[in-house]
Amino acid sequence: MKLLVLCPHYAPDTAPTGEVMTSIGTELIARGHQLHVVTSLPWYRHHRIEPGWEGRIVRHEDVEGARITRVHPFPTDKRNIPARAAAFAGFTVLSTVMGLVGRPGERPDAVLAMSPPLTLGAAGWLVARRWGVPFVFNIQDVFPDVAVEVGAITDPRVIRLASWLERWSYRRSDAVTVLSDDLRDNLVGKIRGTVPDAEDRIRVIPNFVDTSRITPADPEAGSYRREHGLSGKRVVMYAGNVGFSQSLELMVAAARTLRERPDMADVVFVINGGGSARPSIEEQAAGLDNVVFVDYQPKERLPEVLAAADVHVVPLRRGLARASVPSKTYSILAAGRPIVASVDEGTEVARLVEKAGAGLAVPPEDPEAFTDAIVTLLEDPDRAAAMGRAGRAFVESWASPAAIAQRYEELFEELRSRRRGAAG
Repeated sequence: MKLLVLCPHYAPDTAPTGEVMTSIGTELIARGHQLHVVTSLPWYRHHRIEPGWEGRIVRHEDVEGARITRVHPFPTDKRNIPARAAAFAGFTVLSTVMGLVGRPGERPDAVLAMSPPLTLGAAGWLVARRWGVPFVFNIQDVFPDVAVEVGAITDPRVIRLASWLERWSYRRSDAVTVLSDDLRDNLVGKIRGTVPDAEDRIRVIPNFVDTSRITPADPEAGSYRREHGLSGKRVVMYAGNVGFSQSLELMVAAARTLRERPDMADVVFVINGGGSARPSIEEQAAGLDNVVFVDYQPKERLPEVLAAADVHVVPLRRGLARASVPSKTYSILAAGRPIVASVDEGTEVARLVEKAGAGLAVPPEDPEAFTDAIVTLLEDPDRAAAMGRAGRAFVESWASPAAIAQRYEELFEELRSRRRGAAG
């Protein structure tokens, strides 16, 4: 098949969703498919175009099995919502134009678009309609739910417009893929009664982790701990985007509490990453010598970064675990490290941690419960190590990149067959 993919990030960009789509694309190419990927110029790490990529609005590159078309993402400060909306609009327009033009001399057999940004749903539908092929809409985070929960969008008119566009996109997709049953229930509830096949249209295809690349390792083996003064310490780590969806003030509160305990004098809280909420978290942590901030690391160092922690945390604000499944959860499991998940009870992340026996799940935005869970694991390293091993064993049985690519391949074939049948 020839597949046209619209996505916000793709290698060498470092965004987690870019890594997901790059892995899926690589596996689809390995299965004999040809891709035309329309994405952005690399910009995620510093929210500006990476050196060497400046100077052009559109760039094309041909690699084995794929043409990569990169367009300008018009990067802005995430906290400036109007500017960010304008940037999404500009990126979406350029992506749509490149999708409508297509790969020279080739007509795609299907279109796959990723959200966020939600606007790529309209782009994907328009491009698929132009080529007369099925459209699959991949949802990583449910928008505008996440933005409303964190207070990034408060204007009722904007919320109504985004909600209308969300439902419009789902109704016009041939299939919508989500990461968990929670997200599926969310989306089905929004279109039930407006389309006859709501339950069939929304499909669960989870993200995955490359367990051959991310493996358990000695925390002191690499240079990461030495570089950041962590050698010989017990490390509690958050690694990922430091945004408004993450309740990282819990890390600061736990650090402040444990600083007063002599038996926890060797515990260091590491926040590895960047994002719009980092300046606020740094301000809250001012004066705490047991909190260390580390900038984003090259993706090649991800296994080393994950291995450097004794305990990892996945903190989501109240209500967000029903609209988002952080892909970092699977990477932590692959690294064989225990997790403290501060998430809504009964949601996918909480169920995953509990089912795998890979850590402890506590209520969101509860500093005392969060701190107690961390202490529990730090005080019982044998139990923590057993949880890490259990998480690793669980994720090894999880869907591999190749298996996930096969599920997308089968979905595209199903939709193409259905379309041919309808035309006949």
